[in-house]
Parts: sequence; structure tokens; C-alpha cells
Amino acid sequence: MALITLLSDWGTKDHYAGIVKGKIYSRIPGAIVVDLTHNIPPFNLNSAAFVLRNSYSSFPEGTIHIVDITSEATIEMPHVLAVYDGSYFIGADNGVFALAFDHKPEKLIEIDIYQDTDTFTFAAFDVFVKVAQFIVEGNDPAQLGPERKELTSRIGLCPVTSENLIKGHVTYIDQYENIFTNISRDLFAKIGQKRPFRILFGASRYSIKKISQSYKDVPEGEIVALFSSSGYLQLAVCMANAAGLLGLRVDDTVRIEFI
Repeated sequence: MALITLLSDWGTKDHYAGIVKGKIYSRIPGAIVVDLTHNIPPFNLNSAAFVLRNSYSSFPEGTIHIVDITSEATIEMPHVLAVYDGSYFIGADNGVFALAFDHKPEKLIEIDIYQDTDTFTFAAFDVFVKVAQFIVEGNDPAQLGPERKELTSRIGLCPVTSENLIKGHVTYIDQYENIFTNISRDLFAKIGQKRPFRILFGASRYSIKKISQSYKDVPEGEIVALFSSSGYLQLAVCMANAAGLLGLRVDDTVRIEFI
């Protein structure tokens, strides 16, 4: 039974997600389709990579992940099939996979097949579902096109460290306006060495000196810092919308100073 996920910036107002699902069910009877999300901010590869990175490992090997973010193919950024950690990833090689993956794919194929219509604006509908069907039917992925040596790189913001400092950035803001950073638990432990610290953000207008285990570790309306299930530092306001209240946006700076 085929298990296929969809990740896009289509939103839910329009018909795009519905017709792609309809095409999957028509071409791959019995398929199970899971929506990771269709609410990625338009064209935002960093947000898409964050969701993909934190989602794909929850699915069994052999899952097919269709990613449709700025997916119009070009010579430099063609449509690709990547085999990574035992699963299949279909999308445009525009940097989203390079941001989401920790290492090179086991196999990377540049897709070279006829699409289903003579338009070139809806790759998920015209190309990606066809590739998913090809995989589900047990065909050799190498038949889809030539091998591609490496993914198109896209440099994401990385934390900067010194002996007493970690300077990171906001990478994602979820539906609750909880704020995710690119500061990992491992990096925090490595630089911090169990020393006292303070986390500064919002142009240093706000600070916090404690890592909590849950949102409810602080009274309602207070700021809380914790490491999320993804392993990265998260800032929130108990029972409130942190990003709006604190004035934080994606790419804003978050500093941790150790004493």
C-alpha cells in the first residue's frame, strides 16, 4: 500500500490540494495520502525545509514525499527524485532538500519524463504524481532520467558561537506563534557546560534565564524557553501568541550568553 505525503504552499482556500489528491487516488488506487501542511508561506523554502526535516522520519521507510514549493523546473534547478534514509522525495532541486537533509541522498535522479499536460505551472499535478505512480509500480528509479551528482546547495543561517556566547536565529513560527530557533540542545550543552545563562531576544528587550520542560511550567502570560521535540530551542508565551507579543519574525536574532 502506497503512503504519500504532500507538503506545499498552496493553502486551503483553492482547489490545488484537492485535485492533486484526486489524481493520486485515480492513478494509485488504495494510496494513503497525508497532508504535512499546505500553509507554508508562499515560496518560503526555509519554512518548508523545517517542516520536512521534522516530519519525514516519523513515517516508515518507503514513504513517498511530494514537495511543491516554487517547483517550476529550470536547467539549474530541475525536478528530481531523491532517495534518502530509505524514503523517496520528489520536488524541484531548488535548495529545499539540501536544507532538510543532513547528508547526501543515497540516490539522486534528474526527472526526465513527459508530463501530463502542456502547461508548466503545476508540477505536482503534471509530473510528481506520475513519478510517485512509477515508484509504486516497482519500476527502477534510474529509468526516470540521468543521475545527478549533488543537490543544489542553499546556505541556511547557522549559529555563531564563542566561548561564552551562542548567536542563533528564528527559523520557524508555528500556528500558535511559538518561536523555533536553530540553536540545538547539543550545541547549548557543548557551549554552556552547565553554566548560568540568559537568553536575549527582541533586540535584547526580553531575556530569560531558565530552560523549562513544558509550556505550563510558567504562569499564564509569561515567557518560557524549552527544547522542542525536534531538539531545538523554542520560545513561547504560556497560553498566548509569542511571536506577535514579542515582535519576533523569522531570521531575527536570539542570543544566549553564558556566565
